Formats: sequence, structure tokens, C-alpha cells
Amino acid sequence: MDRRLSWRAEIDQGYAILNQLERACLLERVSGEDVFLKLHDLIRDMALWIIKDNCRYMVKAGLHLREIPDMQEWTEDLDKISLMNSSIKKISIGMSPNCPRLSTLILSNNPLRSIPDCFLMKMRDLRTLNLSNTSIQYLPQSISDLMNLRTLLLRHCFSLESVPTLEKLKLLTQLDLAFTKIEELPDGVESLTNLKVLDLVLTSLSMIPTGVLHSLSLLQQLRLPITTRVPIEEVLSLQKLEDFCGGVNSVCDLNRLVTFLQSKMTPSFYSISLISKFHGHDFIVKSRDKLVSFRHESLRDSSLGEGEILLPQDIEELNFFSSGLSGSLADDFQMLNNARYVKKCKVSYEAEIECITRLSSTEEQQSRGVPFQSLEKLTLFSLPNFIGLFMWEGKAAVAPLLPGIFTQLTDLGIFACNKMKKVIPWSLLQTLPNLQKLEVMKCYNMEEIIGDEDDDGSSVINSSAEVTMPRLKILWLWHLPKLKSICKGMMICDSIERIKILRCTNLKKVAPLDGQPSPPPSLKVIQVDKDQKEWWESLEWEHPNANNFLQPFVKFC
Repeated sequence: MDRRLSWRAEIDQGYAILNQLERACLLERVSGEDVFLKLHDLIRDMALWIIKDNCRYMVKAGLHLREIPDMQEWTEDLDKISLMNSSIKKISIGMSPNCPRLSTLILSNNPLRSIPDCFLMKMRDLRTLNLSNTSIQYLPQSISDLMNLRTLLLRHCFSLESVPTLEKLKLLTQLDLAFTKIEELPDGVESLTNLKVLDLVLTSLSMIPTGVLHSLSLLQQLRLPITTRVPIEEVLSLQKLEDFCGGVNSVCDLNRLVTFLQSKMTPSFYSISLISKFHGHDFIVKSRDKLVSFRHESLRDSSLGEGEILLPQDIEELNFFSSGLSGSLADDFQMLNNARYVKKCKVSYEAEIECITRLSSTEEQQSRGVPFQSLEKLTLFSLPNFIGLFMWEGKAAVAPLLPGIFTQLTDLGIFACNKMKKVIPWSLLQTLPNLQKLEVMKCYNMEEIIGDEDDDGSSVINSSAEVTMPRLKILWLWHLPKLKSICKGMMICDSIERIKILRCTNLKKVAPLDGQPSPPPSLKVIQVDKDQKEWWESLEWEHPNANNFLQPFVKFC
């Protein structure tokens, strides 16, 4: 890989290489919460067989070793060693392999607690040292003399409290200390003038001393805990910065940072948090985000300064966590009416918010623009005064909606919003044509999922009306004690795959499954609480054989 490229270009080049290897069937995809690629077992075995007689490599990854290989295996000609994914807990005191040509040493994913100081003394050409995901508490002082080191990876060393001086490591380009217990920057960081990547996310670091970032002019990726105090002027001096994660404590600093990132020629990635107070823990963000968060009274605190809040034009994710939002999200952030790229939004622990957007006359709507036209995922959590996605102003209940509102939404999650009585009225269901997943949990006053009345009380649906949700695949309803109806009309939902209903004992009908002579064609499973078998058997069905043909899909959990 061409190291002269920018960080973004290197990442893109890396993805291109991985895609080529996957298309050639040399790598296979492993799906889970995240997507991983791995060598096919046969390809890996063949590669290991090819290098088995090559004295320059020692590859014993994933062999569940309990001890480090014996000294005789550490020959002078070794170039690369991988002992990752094993059970190595210690390295014998006094062990000092003579490996003057060793460039790469990978000990990650071992329960390794300590490294003797002498272990690294004869590895002076070491360029990559990976100790990630080990139980190490202190590093050997000999690390300070590895003057050829380019990459030092200590991520997820949750017990690591300190790092020896790095002053001599002037060739270091990547330093990853994320998820460690360090409270201060290691001595000598200001001397790392070739550093391109510095990751300190989820550490206990309270501040970056003045002058340090000025010395790191080549930084392309800087990731900090959101509560770490950092001189904003020094961040703005990093002309090569492409990826920033951290917090600011004033609207002025937020606006300056947004302006700086948007002025760059190359696309930037960012996770910026506006925060005035800190309670609880930091939160995890992934690289390649375009995220802005407002946290802990940051929209209410008068010390934040005045002026309009700027959001990046290419923002993709927006989070609010006890920030002090008022009645309507769209009113607080009117720039969202024209935001084209926001794909995810999460609103949590906001005491005052009542709705996402207000509906008024058509003329007023057009003057505001179309909010949330690109939104794909919306999560609402613990909003005690939240009434619904929409609220009507004046006679707006009879006014048509602007086309485009929520039309890209595929995932809607509503949790602990105890003032809500329905998710959405039937007349506004047209705003959710692409909804694929709906999850409603612990909304203790929820009575309907799709309401049969508008907010003015007029009835708009009866039992014979057809209600279509053409793309809904997942419906999860948890702990809704007052829920009486999913939908009172005839619900057509051929795309439904999974239904989970737990502790909704007042529910008499399961609309997506009712009224049809056979199960929906895509149905895979119906999950019901293991203590609610009697409730399931008491459900009412329009079709007399519904209970029988649905029974094979039912799992009590």
C-alpha cells in the first residue's frame, strides 16, 4: 500500500484490495453485528504450508498456545512473527530473543499480563508492535529504544495504566491507545513529528497539554474522549486532518470546527460532541462516521454562547442525549428541513420534546422545506413528554403532507415514551412506505400501533379498510400493557418475516397475521413470551384455521 497517500486514500485503497480478494474467493464474509472478512480455511492452510520452511516467518496464530515459543525458535533471520489469538499469559523473566531483523511482532488477543524489559532489547529493527487486547498493565521500558518503530497498537488493553517515554520513536506514524486506563499522554508524544494517527478514544485522558498538537502537524486522524479538554486553535492548525473525534464545550468552537472541516479539499470524517457537563461514560464511535452529538444540557447551558448552530452539510448521523431539546426537533434545528444526507437520528433522555416535526398549513410547510427526507433510522428513547412523530398546528390535521417526509425511513425504534398512545395515525402511514423494522418497547400508555383516528378525533379507518405496509419485515412489541390493537383494518404485509410479542396481554389480534387463508409468504418466526402460552391461544382470528397454520412458526422464548 502506498504510504504517501492520505489517510482517506489509504483506507479506500485497502477496501479496494479487500473487495478484489473477496471477488476472487480468497476471502469470505463473516456476518454478525459487524461484517468481517477472513481467509477461507483451505486458503489459509495452503498459505501456511507455503511458508512453513521459510525461516523468516513464525506464524502460530490461533493455536491456543499457553506459553511463548522456545528460544531456539526465535532465530536471527525472523522478519515477522504472529502469535495472536492464543492463551499466552506470561513471558519468562530473562527471555531475550536475538531477532535483529524482526520487523513485525503480533501478540494481540492473548491474556498476557507483562513483558520482561529484556524481551524487546534485541529487536531493534521492529517496526510494528501489536499488543492489542491483552491484559498488560505496564509496558517494558525497552519500548522507548525501538527507534525504528512505525506502529504501536495497544487498543483494548483495558488494564494498561501508563506508557514509558516515546521521545526517541521519531519514526512512529500510528499510536493507538484507545480503551486503556491511561490518564495522561505518554512523555515525549510532542516529539512524534511523523505521527499520522493518534487514537485515545475511551481513555481517562482529561486534557491535551498546550503545544502538543502544534508539534504533530502531520496528523490525519485524531480521536479523543469527548470530555478531553483540547485547545481548539491547535486542532484547527492540523491542515492534514481528515478524521476527528472529540468534544467541544461551546457553540462557537463547534461552529469553528465545522467550518474548518468543510473547508478541506478532501472529504472529512468526524464525530463531534457538544457537551457542557459530563455524567456517566463516554460512548463508542466508529471511524468513517459523519456524526454530531449534543449531550448533557449542551443546548440549555447559557455558558455555551449565542448564535446559530452550524451542522456540516454532509452530516449523516445526529444524536441528542439529555441535551435540552424543546418541543419540536425540527423547530430547534431548522437547518434539518434542508439536510440531504442525515441517515440516522437518535434522541434519548430529553424531558421536553413532544414531536419530531410540527405540521402546519401547506404554505408554511413549503417555506420550511422537507425535513428528514434521507433519514433511514430513527431511535427514540426515554422521552416522557413525547406524543408522536408529528404534531398538528391549527387546522393542519386536514392539510396534505409534503412529499418526502420520512419516505426513506427503514428502521423505527420507540422505547420508554410513556405519553405516546399510538405510533402513527393511519392517514399518515403513507409517510413510511419503506419501513422494514418497527420496534416498540416499554411505552406503558401505548394503545395502538397504527391509530384509527387523527388527532382531531375523526375516525378514518374501519375493520374492513385495507392497510398496506409493503416492506415491513420485523415487528417487535415488548412490554406494552395497554396495547389493544396493532391495526383495526385489514393489514396486508406479505413482507413480514419476524414478529416478537412480549408482555402485551391486552392485545386481542395480531393484524399482520390475521384475515389471510395462509401464513404470509416471507414469515420465518413468531416469538412469544414463554409465560404467555395461554394469551397466544386466546387470540381472536378472522380465519378459523389461522391458529393451526401459524403454529409451526411460533416459538415460546
